[in-house]
Amino acid sequence: MDLTTLIDSLRNFEGITRKNHIKDVTDILKDTYNIAGKTILSFGDDASAIDIGDGKLALLAADGMWGKLMEADPYWAGYCSVLVNVNDIAAMGGKPIGMTNVISTPDDEICHQIMEGINDGVKKFGVPMVGGHLHPDTPYNALDVSITGIVGKDEIITSCDANIGDEIIVAIDIDGQLHPKFNLNWDTTTMKSSKLVQAQIDVMNMIGRKKLVTSGKDISNPGTLGTLGMLLETSGVGATVEIEKIPRNETVDWEQWLKLYPGAGFVLTARSKTAPECIELLKEVNITAAVVGNIIEERKFYITHKNQKEVLFDFKKDGITGINDELS
Repeated sequence: MDLTTLIDSLRNFEGITRKNHIKDVTDILKDTYNIAGKTILSFGDDASAIDIGDGKLALLAADGMWGKLMEADPYWAGYCSVLVNVNDIAAMGGKPIGMTNVISTPDDEICHQIMEGINDGVKKFGVPMVGGHLHPDTPYNALDVSITGIVGKDEIITSCDANIGDEIIVAIDIDGQLHPKFNLNWDTTTMKSSKLVQAQIDVMNMIGRKKLVTSGKDISNPGTLGTLGMLLETSGVGATVEIEKIPRNETVDWEQWLKLYPGAGFVLTARSKTAPECIELLKEVNITAAVVGNIIEERKFYITHKNQKEVLFDFKKDGITGINDELS
């Protein structure tokens, strides 16, 4: 594996570059995101957190389905709209409560396929879709879903609290398959029982309650290293990661694997004394986890393989979302 070629491919991967516009949007809200005085976390995390009193935080998140996914398989887009939102709450150590959606399509059959996918996702993950809005007269097909969760104020897992010296854990359910119509999705849930899939969500709540990690994110469209890059960016730190230590299903080559969106996958940081227990808990729910590197003070993201060491991102000049922890 040539790291220079891999880095060039990852830097230009659409799953990462499409995040570059986020700061242009969030900057407009920088003076009002905490207008009610109860915003604990805002932009840059998997979910925002609002203080609702009694030691509890409401977690709010939303995801729009990638247009390429909608074109490939509307049913799968519906299913994934549940998966991605539930994972956003899980990554924060929270319990998902319910979802709402906005469906835009003039095509009754596509609408039906989306809703069938949503319904199967609800059955699999056990989180209800309780309402939404339908646009039956748009000239395009789109699906957007929002979710609400809850977490204890002292149990939340953020993406802005990685500490220098922390160990980096990559956790992925490697027991899965590429989706036949969208090969950027690593499907790990459709063939599993609802009990196991929901246990994979619940384990993150347990990890948060036990305070086993200092930060975390669910692996999403930017892939494993792109997602870790976003965590480093918001935490204001750097990292060194050994590629070969990342859990991988060996039927998939490294370049594709690092770009995949897994059904169950997280990047986490932990103190060396708590990392083993975190890894063991993940193993109990069929998620393979391993320490793959360390958090460093220098704001560069290094990746290594054998005798090679290259910079994937230099956060003094490179950005993914452009957001750091100044708004949290």
